[in-house]
Amino acid sequence: MTPLQDAELTRLTLGFVPLLDAALPIIAREGGFFAAEGLEVTLSRENAWSTLRDKVAAGLLDGAQMLAPLPLAMSLGLGRAPCDTLAPITLSRNGNTITLSRTLAERCGADYRDAPADSARALGAWLTDHPERRPRLGMVYPFSCQHYQLRQWLALGGIDPDRDVELAVLPPPRMVEAMQAGEIDGFCVGEPWGSLAQHRGGGRIVATGAQLWPDHPEKVLGVTASWAERHPATLAALIRGLTGAADWLGASPEHARQARDWLALPPYLDRAVSHLETLAPDTGPARQRLGGDLRPSPAAMAAMAAHLDQALRARGGRLAPARLSACYSPVHFDAATHQERA
Repeated sequence: MTPLQDAELTRLTLGFVPLLDAALPIIAREGGFFAAEGLEVTLSRENAWSTLRDKVAAGLLDGAQMLAPLPLAMSLGLGRAPCDTLAPITLSRNGNTITLSRTLAERCGADYRDAPADSARALGAWLTDHPERRPRLGMVYPFSCQHYQLRQWLALGGIDPDRDVELAVLPPPRMVEAMQAGEIDGFCVGEPWGSLAQHRGGGRIVATGAQLWPDHPEKVLGVTASWAERHPATLAALIRGLTGAADWLGASPEHARQARDWLALPPYLDRAVSHLETLAPDTGPARQRLGGDLRPSPAAMAAMAAHLDQALRARGGRLAPARLSACYSPVHFDAATHQERA
């Protein structure tokens, strides 16, 4: 093991979007795991992924919780000017729900306890009988697992995502409100928004990302490659703080309940988690995992990378395996977790 080096930065700001899989940065801050690494971390709540993306690229944030495809999309220049970005640690797996308004779900008879293909076919059959209806479905960002999982689920039911429904981009915190107001008929988003819609009686979960892409990485820590190059010891300290938070979270049910209480603080998710009692892993329809194997892996990103490659091919390009490997390389994670205190 190599000795720890002093962090180049001791004060830094990380962005997050209010979702359950912002848990590890929040736990690391509130539980003192960042402080134990000599870091004073401010967490900046951003309601839209595009805003968070641009702030990281511009250096206004040192890093952020990100959608798993986002670092690669940024590196490839999909959605904005290219900015080489890395994902040195995985923050969560699973956690997405496809939720329809209660009215639409009851009319078509879709339910997540069915296989995803069955619930999708139920919607497809209803749409065939009601061709005048073109449901509007929300997703959080064009280059996201939520978008790709929603399209895959629709296709299982013979529904053309580009013809039979309208897909709209909305920030995660707007989903439940928009569905209650009749602006959308359903959505695919990370927790707690799907279970909150169901808890309030306005929606029904009909499929999950865990059913479609079991155990797929959902959120990662994202930093620009230039930031990582300038601050390797700071990045290592961040990784150790996050792994410490994950170990603590999984150590006892009491810790999972305490983590829920931290997320319920007003700067974080506030009342959006009031219906939850705990952050115990792998529970509920979403089967969300906020700990476990945090080591990034290019191979684990295969399903997501195929969609980004398709987007590139539509522009006359293609995804180089070396770019995928560089973006999700475990080299920073391994270096950080194999250091010891002098």
